[in-house]
Amino acid sequence: MMTAQISDLMTDWEELDDQFDKFEQLHKQYLQKLDTVQTLQSQCQDRLKHQQKRIKVLQQKIKPLAVTRSEEEESKVQELLNQISQRKLQLRDIEETLPKKNGAYLRVILGNVNVSLTNKADRFKYKEEYEHFKLVLTFISLFLSVASLILGYRFVDALEQYLLVWYYSMLTIRESILKINGSRIKGWWLTHHYITTVQSGLIVTWPDGVVYQAFRQQFMLFAFYLSVIQLLQYQYQKGCLYRLRSLGEAHNMAITIDGFHQWMWKGLSFLLPFLFFGYFFQLYNAFTLFQLSYHPNCTDWQVPVLGCIFFILAVGNITTTAEVIQHKVKARLHKGYNAIKDLKLKNKYKVG
Repeated sequence: MMTAQISDLMTDWEELDDQFDKFEQLHKQYLQKLDTVQTLQSQCQDRLKHQQKRIKVLQQKIKPLAVTRSEEEESKVQELLNQISQRKLQLRDIEETLPKKNGAYLRVILGNVNVSLTNKADRFKYKEEYEHFKLVLTFISLFLSVASLILGYRFVDALEQYLLVWYYSMLTIRESILKINGSRIKGWWLTHHYITTVQSGLIVTWPDGVVYQAFRQQFMLFAFYLSVIQLLQYQYQKGCLYRLRSLGEAHNMAITIDGFHQWMWKGLSFLLPFLFFGYFFQLYNAFTLFQLSYHPNCTDWQVPVLGCIFFILAVGNITTTAEVIQHKVKARLHKGYNAIKDLKLKNKYKVG
């Protein structure tokens, strides 16, 4: 005859076994739904490509008609072009919700692992983790740059540079994943991080010596200033993006980034002088390194190469930021011109 304890154990097991049967059925439903979702994803991707292809064909058909069409035809074509532009925006929004293939950079590092996050909450969570990662590492970099300035030890310098190599490497991977999941990171500022990764790696390999020590203090001051600017940008961009998203004027996957961008005009234009000072500091670093490359004791190949990298970064930063300013000024002038034109037309009709 079974004891009460064994009887309780058997009862618990039977209850657990019954729960497992129900769980197994639920898991089968999950697998079926998963197959259905994957099939739907594949169908949506095919139809998306079809829509994009047909739109390109339509645009190509419209181009030869530019010379021959009448005023009535011009009006219809313009209406069609507006509808096409609207449809392209809709297709872009749809595309962001579908899985994408990894770019060349991610394929080299991760292979063909699917990094698409189809759930909106997961995408936003990953974006927030990216922001937190940047903030923490910037604080650590600021601390190490201060320590390097105070202590003056080579191993502290190397520790900071190793951190920056790892930081920018991780940043490029995370940004590539964010781009696949809808963040509209593009242009120079993405390339900037790839170049900075190489720059940090070269500084790590630069041997200690007379030439290194001649540049060390200047570079550590630059690293300190850069960390302070990045923290300023993070704090102010975070608040600005939150406000713009709540007003529907910014994309949900928009992130805090280096440099200056169109959406930053509202409330962040005061950062421009600080940014330009940092860019000209980069030019000064390039000039100093080119001078040091002619030093009698300079035998390190890293010196002229780093000079070129600092120069490329400075010119790229200055040019890109200047283009943003130019675009904004042109937009304001165009808006002012249209306002004056509308006012003249209104006055003309009033007089008539």
